[in-house]
Amino acid sequence: MTNGFEFWDYAVFVAYAILILGVGLWVSRDKAGHEKNAEDYFLASKSLPWWAIGTSLIAANISAEQFIGMSGSGFALGLAIASYEWMAAITLIIVGKYFLPIFIEKGLYTIPEFVEKRFSTNLKTILAVFWIALYVFVNLASVLYLGGLAIETIMGVDMMYAVIGLALFAAAYSLYGGLSAVAWTDVIQVVFLVLGGLATTYLALNTVSGGEGMLAGFSKVVEAAPEKFHMILDEFDADGSTNPNYLNLPGIWVLIGGLWVANIYYWGFNQYIIQRTLAAKSLKESQKGILLAAGLKIVIPLIVVIPGIAAYVMVNDPSIMAGLGEAGQLNMPTTGQADKAYPWLLQFLPTGLKGVAFAALAAAIVSSLASMLNSTSTIFTMDIYKQYINKNANDKTTVNVGRISAAVALIIAVIMAPLLGGIDQAFQFIQEWTGVVSPGILAVFILGLFWKKTTNNAAIWGALLSIPIALLLKYIPIAALEPWMHQMGLTAVFTMLVIVILSYLQNKGKDDEKGIGLSKDLFKTTPLFNIGSFLVCIITAALYCLFW
Repeated sequence: MTNGFEFWDYAVFVAYAILILGVGLWVSRDKAGHEKNAEDYFLASKSLPWWAIGTSLIAANISAEQFIGMSGSGFALGLAIASYEWMAAITLIIVGKYFLPIFIEKGLYTIPEFVEKRFSTNLKTILAVFWIALYVFVNLASVLYLGGLAIETIMGVDMMYAVIGLALFAAAYSLYGGLSAVAWTDVIQVVFLVLGGLATTYLALNTVSGGEGMLAGFSKVVEAAPEKFHMILDEFDADGSTNPNYLNLPGIWVLIGGLWVANIYYWGFNQYIIQRTLAAKSLKESQKGILLAAGLKIVIPLIVVIPGIAAYVMVNDPSIMAGLGEAGQLNMPTTGQADKAYPWLLQFLPTGLKGVAFAALAAAIVSSLASMLNSTSTIFTMDIYKQYINKNANDKTTVNVGRISAAVALIIAVIMAPLLGGIDQAFQFIQEWTGVVSPGILAVFILGLFWKKTTNNAAIWGALLSIPIALLLKYIPIAALEPWMHQMGLTAVFTMLVIVILSYLQNKGKDDEKGIGLSKDLFKTTPLFNIGSFLVCIITAALYCLFW
């Protein structure tokens, strides 16, 4: 197929690639007389300012999962998928106020390291293995697959070549420079990400309105597909049949049920997200970064969900499709291939903007790959290699092992990525399978942080039993009919019950010797954080009221 790229599209994309690689390698260089140590490589020398933290959080989070996966879910089920973004804004506020003060006070490199300080080395190792497996076989592989799908759809490049190209691009600067290279290039990636996303949104809405602009297009999309603009889905359609999308986003339970498990786990205890906040100059700087990320989260559905809904309206409007001509038939999204919606839209952008939008997509993919690679190598190096293989490793050896382990993880993910082919709504696939692991980890952390009676043995048993509990709820005949989000919420509750009961049996109600002492002063935040948090909560509530 012809990809429709012209000279200026290639020029924009090549300029973007040179800029990212140049900045990444420049900030990675060793300063005169100073060889990169573990803190430099894994925590960017603990020097990140708030704006770098906030933008890096978003760049790490927004990937092919969102651009391709959430647009696909927007095409298939509508704005309701934006709950992942808008509820994340509230979750970030909770993390900034209640979790970060404890993590930063303890001077952590990794989240498993907290587990060791609060519980034991054995539990730390169990969770470290959980995370490495999840990052390599689910997160890295799925981002590479979705990125490869996008490039294959837009450029006509074979999937395997596209996957290898993305992997090499991410590796080119992140393996050498570590978190510093990842975080500082993320600031640039977010600019491309937002500009390219807005360009695609404008194009889609302007096309729907027949050239009358973005606002007119949005009004027409709402008018043409009102069923796509409900944040709270009904279990049954108007004709009495079961709403197939209810299983993914089960109505009001999205607000009060299992989605909180996914959000708090992801933003609070996920290494490749929280690592940025651990690299802050100070706690206040970290909290300001979290606040910036929360504000950006409110805007993200405009560039990742609305295009998918607009594509749905375009595909189902014969007059619009007639105006698109033969190009409109190429790789057209369908109900069973919803993830083609965003790549399909990109081909209609004018010369130059197509390059910007493609650069935005590449930025989203590459920044997330780099973040996941850095965190995978951090966990392996600090929590497994230095713990069991070479306890006396010096900084040079530690950094080299970090680079090698990241390269190995990337190679495995490249092999795995094409095997995910044929999955519709990959974003939902990722959430569903992450939901098998995350409830147990969440239960261990919440009780470990805020309940001093939690014991090490109880936490180990809780973490181990959470997997069979999750699989049992997923596959037994009755539970299989339930939304997976309910299964995730119930898994977290049952795991917490296991930990509470076993802790009581072991300690007879006494506080555990490693329990964390908490004080009101620890959770004090600045007026700026408080006012910003209040505004984020008010805006989020207003959006839910508007699109109920």
